[in-house]
This record gives sequence, structure tokens and C-alpha cells, in this order.
Amino acid sequence: MSVPSQTQAVGDRLLLSPREPLLAGGAAEAFESQLRQLVRSGHKHLVVDLAGVTAIDSAGVRALVRGHTSAQRAGGSLRLAAAQPAVRKVIDLSHLASVFESYDSVDAARLAAWPWKQIWVGVGGVLLCAVMVYAGLKWPNELAGVVTTPETFPPRGETNVLPFPVHPARAFIELAKLVIAVMVGLLVSAIHQPSPKERQSGRSMEQAQTLLCVSGAMMMIIIGNSLVRAFGIAGAASIIRFRTPVDDPKDVTILFLLMSLGMSIGLGSLAVSGLGTAFLCVTLLVLDQVARQSARVMVVEVVANGREFPTAHVEGVFARNQITYEPREIEQSDDVTIKYQTWLPPQIALEEISTQLMGGGTAGVSGVSWERPKKG
Repeated sequence: MSVPSQTQAVGDRLLLSPREPLLAGGAAEAFESQLRQLVRSGHKHLVVDLAGVTAIDSAGVRALVRGHTSAQRAGGSLRLAAAQPAVRKVIDLSHLASVFESYDSVDAARLAAWPWKQIWVGVGGVLLCAVMVYAGLKWPNELAGVVTTPETFPPRGETNVLPFPVHPARAFIELAKLVIAVMVGLLVSAIHQPSPKERQSGRSMEQAQTLLCVSGAMMMIIIGNSLVRAFGIAGAASIIRFRTPVDDPKDVTILFLLMSLGMSIGLGSLAVSGLGTAFLCVTLLVLDQVARQSARVMVVEVVANGREFPTAHVEGVFARNQITYEPREIEQSDDVTIKYQTWLPPQIALEEISTQLMGGGTAGVSGVSWERPKKG
């Protein structure tokens, strides 16, 4: 008979400490039921201490995945702590290591309650925008690359000299502008994650966003106040073609906005660039929050080969893509068919999820179909 996991409050989280292997036939199912009951009773944030779990199988992994999904559906999270090497190996082989937040100890899981990555991005973004605005207001002419001290004004009556000589440190000023353009691109890329169908394309798009901001700054540095250079760069840019299609119109808009910010930095208008960057980041955060609240609701029908349904594989795909789900209908004849109601992030492509569920024909899934839930 399976012994219920010990529970203990740890800050604003509930600590569960199972003390037996999470295997099919009793322990895994009992642990899954306990997780479900805790979430239903209002415990949204859970930490599972796996120090006492010496072994785990697909049923135990499924229990963790379903607990993770239940907590997410309730607006919380599930974290793993102190997993033994054998348990960690099974989770890695299930390709679910990236789904769970895992920590070496319970104390580490508790201290990680704050979203430090988002906090540091926010602090860095505020400091960057503040420094840009301060520098733009403090040294507007220096950032434009000219010297405006009284002794540099041309003598009265002289007409064959430039009104303002070039700043002696202009090369380093322009280099600083490029560094700032890189930082702005990285900041916006950290807040706005592109939504292509493939991960490699996603990394390329993030790099393109940063480099496009730098290219905008470089173009304005080269152009300066020369009309001839402007036409030359416009002609060179006309022969450039993007070979990678951009699926999301929002990604295209971000590219144009980053180009504009880069141009503003290249001109030396750091105050405008800083305020524009802050405005863009805040707008993206608001839009992302609205998008999360308007998740798509779809019903997916998954047909398995034979009488065994690959539950761990299907629910693992849902968990990796942050899809909340609920099993609704089960039909069994020569094949097993399960219908799930799912809540998908707006940027996820259904074709990509279907491909992952099919698993190249090796996952035991023979068919996947999507439809909108019937009203009433």
C-alpha cells in the first residue's frame, strides 16, 4: 500500500516529500491523485522533494507532468528538488528536463521563488534607458560628433571653415553608439520572443533583431549629413533580400521599430532613443500580458497505434510547449483515441504541435486533428 507523501509549508509553497519509488501499480497513481487534490484545495505553488525517491518510471513522470499542468492551470508552478541521479536520468530521457524547474536542494527551490531573470532584465532595462536619456540631454552636441566650446567657433568673417569642428574623440563616440544599439537590441529581444516554427529560426530571429538595431545605428553614422551617402546606402540596401519568411506580423513590426531605434542612436539622439526603448518595452509587456489572457481554446483528437496510448509522450509535448490541457473523451476499439481540451499560447502553430505529437512515426501516434470546442 502506498504511503501518502509528507507535506510541509515552505514559505508560500507546499513541500511534498514522497519516500518510495514512484512506479506504476500504486505509488505513482497515488502521488498523482495527491497532487491533484492539493491543487484543487488551493495549493498552487508546490515543491516536490525527490531525495527519498530512488526510482521512477513513465507513470511517475506522468504524475509529475500532470501535477505541473494542474498547478499551471491554477496560476501556480511545480518545482523539483534534490532529484537523485537515477530519477534525473529518466526525466532527461523523457525530454522533460526543460519543462520542470529543478534545483539541487529544497532551500534552493525556496530561494528561487523570485523571478530573478525577469527582475535583472527589468533593472538593466531601466538603467539603460535612464543613462541614455541623461546622456542625450547632457551632451547632445558631443553625441552628434561636434565641439561647441567658445574657442572652437569660427572667427567673425571667416566663411571657409566648418561652423563646428569634428570632435577629437568622435570615433570612440560612434563606437559607444554601436554598443548602446547592441544593448537596446538585446533588451527588446529579451522581452519579445519571436514566434517561428523552429527553434533554430527562433535563435536566428533574436540575433537578427539585435543586429538590425546595430545596422540602423551604423547607417546613420555613415550617412551623417551627406545626401550622397544616403542615396548610396539606399541603393545598396535595395539589393538585399530576406530569405527567411516571417510568420508573425508582430515580429516584422519589431524589426522596423528596432531599425528606427538604431537610426536614432546613430544620429546621437539618445534621449529620444531611451524614451522610445522604454515605451516599446512597456508596450510589449502589456501586449504579452493581454495575449496570455486570451489563450486559444482548441480540442485535439489523438489516435494511437494499437491498444496502448502513449500518454507520457503526448502530455510531455503539451508540457514542453506550455499547453494547458484536460482529457475529455476516451474511445477504445482496435485503436485508442483520446480527446483533450487545450489552452494554447497564441503564438504556437498547430502544425508544429501536430508534428511533435506524431514524433516522426515512432511515438505510437497515428493521427492528430484539431477543432474548436462546440458551444453549449
